[in-house]
Amino acid sequence: MKVKELIKMLKEEDPEREVIMSKDGEGNDYSPLSDFGEGTYVPDSTWSGDIYIEELTEELKKEGFTEEDLAPSDVEGKVKALILNPIN
Repeated sequence: MKVKELIKMLKEEDPEREVIMSKDGEGNDYSPLSDFGEGTYVPDSTWSGDIYIEELTEELKKEGFTEEDLAPSDVEGKVKALILNPIN
């Protein structure tokens, strides 16, 4: 799903509703949305993958991020993503 598709869907909803995330597609465990951020998603299958930072800024270096937190340049299938983070 693209951000524009999510925005279109969310415009139809009550803006006062809490955002709750499922742990997986089967509905095992749930958690409220804590925050979100941008990153690079690299799938390792059709249902999971890894998230990497898009750019190593000075601020991220101060937080402990390194070049290893960037997606490999030669990896296939990587996409820019909006990452939703649960509270727990």
